[in-house]
Amino acid sequence: MTFSAGLSQDSFVSTSRRNNFFTQEIEEIPNTTKAVHKINLPLSHHHQNHRQMQPTQPSFQQNRRKTLEYNNNNATKTFDNDLTSTITVKNNERHVLVTGGAGYIGSHTVVELLKDGYNVIVVDNLTNACEESLVRIQKLSNRPLKFYHANILDEKILTEIFEKYNIWGVLHFAALKAVGESTKIPLEYYWNNVTGSLNLFRIMEKFDVYNIVFSSSATVYGDPDMIPVNEKSSLGPVINPYGKTKLFIEETLRDMCNADNKWNAVILRYFNPTGAHPSGIIGENPRGVPNNLMPYVSQVVQGRLPFVNIYGDDYDTFDGTGVRDYIHVCDLATGHVAALRKLKTKPGCVAYNLGTGVGYSVFQIIKAMSRACGKDIPYKIQQRRPGDVGIVTADASLANIELDWYPKYNLDQMCQDLWRWTSINPMGYPESIIEKKNKLQEKTS
Repeated sequence: MTFSAGLSQDSFVSTSRRNNFFTQEIEEIPNTTKAVHKINLPLSHHHQNHRQMQPTQPSFQQNRRKTLEYNNNNATKTFDNDLTSTITVKNNERHVLVTGGAGYIGSHTVVELLKDGYNVIVVDNLTNACEESLVRIQKLSNRPLKFYHANILDEKILTEIFEKYNIWGVLHFAALKAVGESTKIPLEYYWNNVTGSLNLFRIMEKFDVYNIVFSSSATVYGDPDMIPVNEKSSLGPVINPYGKTKLFIEETLRDMCNADNKWNAVILRYFNPTGAHPSGIIGENPRGVPNNLMPYVSQVVQGRLPFVNIYGDDYDTFDGTGVRDYIHVCDLATGHVAALRKLKTKPGCVAYNLGTGVGYSVFQIIKAMSRACGKDIPYKIQQRRPGDVGIVTADASLANIELDWYPKYNLDQMCQDLWRWTSINPMGYPESIIEKKNKLQEKTS
């Protein structure tokens, strides 16, 4: 079966493509500058009611300014092109580390963490993410965050971060994420997703950090043996390398928790994330042709793609098209905050589905997006794809009960927020200097 889990976590690349720490947008940080980088910009009041905001273009580029903060909380870092570091005094404030925190789900989760009072450190190499999202996150939350432009495969960089900050827990989003691509370059997926995670876990253990929320996927269920899918459903067999990496990491976390009761891991399995922040300021930033239905429909509305492909209209569903469980990205974000609270109870290793339990068909998605944008959306009926099934929905009742988490957004709200983001940011986030350098390095490597 083909699962369109719709994950948009950030990815990290092999060490041969590794990038240095975050640099200023206008000019490089001097090689021997003794400093800690923290994004800083004028912040407006926190939005009290995002849904009343009008979709006008924020003037982020005009009011952005970035600074280097010296001797931040008595902790300093010296870095040069080799990323060497000198640690003076460890920061006594407790922090949460978010890998892949500049990406789609990660960025929305960071907003909720900051709103909830957490001190956040983001690690992201910006391969599938954008620096601009972090600037906008601070605008939304009215709070600063710390950002390291780094690869979690790099043991030296992670060690420096854990040495410097008093990290209590980790939210782990970073992963290569495209199902189709994973079948073409499986070695890269196993190296980045699995090896990178093992590297992270080993460094966490070294610094006595035993709390982690892991971003998994509904793909670990393979072809589900029950609908709706609950956490007792069989895992696997999984037919693509992306899904296998998620399952392997889940199994690793279970083994770690069974072997050492100091470890606590909350595994979250997603069902088709979509939507965007209601402000329209942050959202999904797909590169190239989207793999998932909702952003694909959005690009058809924009005229960037000619029509929506509907793969089969003869399923045993009420309108003949496939039915899936879609969930608003902001509901996923609050689910992660709830999972972090769960870690404080020392639960061992536990897994939860995050979904609405409500299935929407492809035709329903197209009609809801049409209502949101006020346009007709062209589509064509194609043959079924091998492995697709008619209905896949989630049973998220365990998360409702044990995490006290409930989704709040319906399909129309998902589509309205997605279209607001698209209208304000028709080409997604603007590229930063770092991202332009990344592309140039890839072309010349």
